[in-house]
Amino acid sequence: MPDAGIPVTRDDLTLSSAGPASPAPALRRELRLWDLVLFNVTAVAGVRGLVFMARAGSGIVTLCLFAAVAFFLPSAFAMIRLTRQYPEQGGMYVWTKETFGQWHGFLCAWFYFVSNVLFYPALLLTGVAIAAYVGGDGSGFVNDKPLVLIITIAVLWILALLNVTGLKTVKWVSNLGAICTIAIPALVGALAILIGVRHGSATRFTALPEFSLGTVKYWASIALAFTGLELAPIAAGEVVNPRVNIRRAVWISAAICTLFYVIGTAALLVLSPVSQLDLVTGIAHVAYTASLRLHMHWISPLLAVLISVSMIGSLGSYLAGNSRLPPAIGLNRHLPAGLSRLHPRWQTPYVSILLQSLVSTVFLLLAQSGEVLQTGYHLLVDLVTIATLVPFLYIFRAAFRSGGRWAGAVGGAVTALGVIVVAIPPPEAEPWRYMAKVLGGCVLFTLAGRWLFVSSSRPR
Repeated sequence: MPDAGIPVTRDDLTLSSAGPASPAPALRRELRLWDLVLFNVTAVAGVRGLVFMARAGSGIVTLCLFAAVAFFLPSAFAMIRLTRQYPEQGGMYVWTKETFGQWHGFLCAWFYFVSNVLFYPALLLTGVAIAAYVGGDGSGFVNDKPLVLIITIAVLWILALLNVTGLKTVKWVSNLGAICTIAIPALVGALAILIGVRHGSATRFTALPEFSLGTVKYWASIALAFTGLELAPIAAGEVVNPRVNIRRAVWISAAICTLFYVIGTAALLVLSPVSQLDLVTGIAHVAYTASLRLHMHWISPLLAVLISVSMIGSLGSYLAGNSRLPPAIGLNRHLPAGLSRLHPRWQTPYVSILLQSLVSTVFLLLAQSGEVLQTGYHLLVDLVTIATLVPFLYIFRAAFRSGGRWAGAVGGAVTALGVIVVAIPPPEAEPWRYMAKVLGGCVLFTLAGRWLFVSSSRPR
């Protein structure tokens, strides 16, 4: 692969510190087909989704396949159709703005940006806790909140500073993370086969999922697990031949990610009953227990390393994609001009990268205030789920308007269901306090977005 990227042509939407009138190309096309495939894998496939899916119960394989058909497949069609129609930098913001107008485009991008800022702590809380299993049973580490926070914040800022150097560097972090991601279900699946043959399955699988108030809450998380394909189009201006390569990458990565979730969740349920799957460290603890039963003590540290690198790759991808949204919005004067400023050496939106890292750090500290780690993790995940699914309501509606009727209708219905059920509090949380935090957070984000939009729309 060549060392230098391909410059953006004058026909592309470019981001520069001079604002929307600047004709000089600033971004460089660094992402090719297989970079995009691996980028999508780190964005979609993750152990955070595996555990949530497995917690839905013995019928999860059927439910997982249903989610792939009813949500993942429609989202793939929607991304391809909308990228073909609007291949500019900005992705969902451009799609929604062109379909519904400036305010809706802004709100869609604003919610997605906020969702990712909240997603980073949730991802890192899992990754840091699982990394403790490199040295053995790390279950006690989860409740050491000060240490977890320090390590989480440190990892976040190291990746943020690395992201400032550009996609040319960060894509290798993403690529390595994707390779480790693909290896995770292979290793856990091998463990499940060995345990299943010797000791039988810990779970009796059924064709239909169990329907209860507790399991319904996981449906939204299953939909959330299949999000991520929308990330690469945000950086379409830095993709080589985006109309063709994004479409090809979507189909290749969609197949990989579907297998990841089907194999991974089935393997977890073979290894452990649902009641023993911890939401933060579930997969690491299950692998640790299985390695002891098989007298293969090297498996648990290996899996912990794979998961840690996978999550680092995922965070690197999301930081890269999400940091392109504020400059895209800023080009239409709805955010301060400074967010569109590019680094003089690496030509990256470094202000956007550093800002989201700072805000993410604040949310991490606030979410843990007055909560145990498990409840704080639940709160972060639910806020992330709602803030992520709201933009998908716009995406599917835009796809419907552009001619993708079935994809827009089916995907939109599943997304709406996910938004409704996500506010159900977990058993260990105080119900009204928890729901007030989730719904209050969403209202706060909407009001903050409206204030920014109205303020920027006033005559200057």
